[in-house]
Amino acid sequence: MSVADAVALVRNVSPRSLRVWERNRDVYFVTWKTNLFPPLAEPILYLMAFGAGVGALVKQVQYRGEMVGYTAFIAPGLLATQVMFQAFFETTYNTFVRMHYQRTFDAIITTPLSLEDVMAGELLWGATKGAIGTALMMLAISAFGLLHYPHALLIVPFSLLGGLFFAGLGLCFTGLVPQIDSFNFPTFLFTRWAQNLANALPLTHVANVIRELGFGRVPRDLVWDLLYLLVLALPLNVFGIHLMKRRLVK
Repeated sequence: MSVADAVALVRNVSPRSLRVWERNRDVYFVTWKTNLFPPLAEPILYLMAFGAGVGALVKQVQYRGEMVGYTAFIAPGLLATQVMFQAFFETTYNTFVRMHYQRTFDAIITTPLSLEDVMAGELLWGATKGAIGTALMMLAISAFGLLHYPHALLIVPFSLLGGLFFAGLGLCFTGLVPQIDSFNFPTFLFTRWAQNLANALPLTHVANVIRELGFGRVPRDLVWDLLYLLVLALPLNVFGIHLMKRRLVK
């Protein structure tokens, strides 16, 4: 895909894409019982397992020159993975189901919405799904006193950006895979080359910001983390729409 193609694709996205977002939102709230339980139950199970299990052996870990509780260290990591799983799952499995099995997109594009609008709406909903899952998990983690407010409140809007990246990444895979079945370890303990590799992964930047905010601090690399995710998220989202359009337009 050339730069000109990417620009033309973005221009074809209109505010009507919000109608797709609203459609997915309405479905989410209709099935709220099945959507609400996992983000609330998962952190409790993980914290019990790690806190009572591994946490009994590893009381504290060193993080940026200070000792922090092991459970407090992994709690923000759980939030970061929630951003990734919710957004990525939404634009892979759920988008594939709507595209291939339910034929939802076939019905939507008979309206004034363009195919680019449909895919943009999917991306926006994927990012929103990541933020919703993160907010729900924060409620459970906060009950253990592992997040520091008011800084922790910034985790939710930040998760939208992280979710946008993983939603774009998921949409790229959905545009490529032929079938639906094709689809925490502290980095400072890695060797230098492995640390550099881990630092190049988007989830590392999401986890770093969420962990710092969870500790009640302003991330020292916040600007770099935001720019990194934004620079990667934009082309991924555009390329994801391009791949889905190529797949659906025959």
